[in-house]
Amino acid sequence: MTAGVARAAFPAERHDHGRCLREALATAEAVCAKRGARFTELRRRVLEIVWAGHRPLGAYDILDSLGRERGGAAPPTVYRALEFLLEQGLIHRLESLNAYIGCTVPGRPHGSQFLICRACGRVAELDDARIEEAIRLSAETVGFTVERKAVEATGLCPRCRHD
Repeated sequence: MTAGVARAAFPAERHDHGRCLREALATAEAVCAKRGARFTELRRRVLEIVWAGHRPLGAYDILDSLGRERGGAAPPTVYRALEFLLEQGLIHRLESLNAYIGCTVPGRPHGSQFLICRACGRVAELDDARIEEAIRLSAETVGFTVERKAVEATGLCPRCRHD
């Protein structure tokens, strides 16, 4: 993406979700292999669950899905898998929802801003360098060093805005 330009954020209504999921998993495998990180079966399955519907999922939603499949999974197991996926840049945590969403540009450091639809729950990830720069410059003018940030905006997605 060109610096400062946000790409199309919400997936198309009729996008090929199977292809989308396969690409996310292939990218995750490549990122982990390049870094020498173990992309175990459980971590892979948690990533699949997170990507399942392009909607944010809480840890207990993921735990419930795994429990139905595997007859029970312990919360620490899910949290460790989520922490690994966060560390590898394969998912994001949405602070305002205490939920997780798949990263649309994994494998490289980037600034993320999230648009959260209050009607349907879909989330779009932006990567707009202008927003990142504005935050950095504004913080710098008051002598503040940003260590961690969450930029989340709630509103209506294009589909819900027209319903």
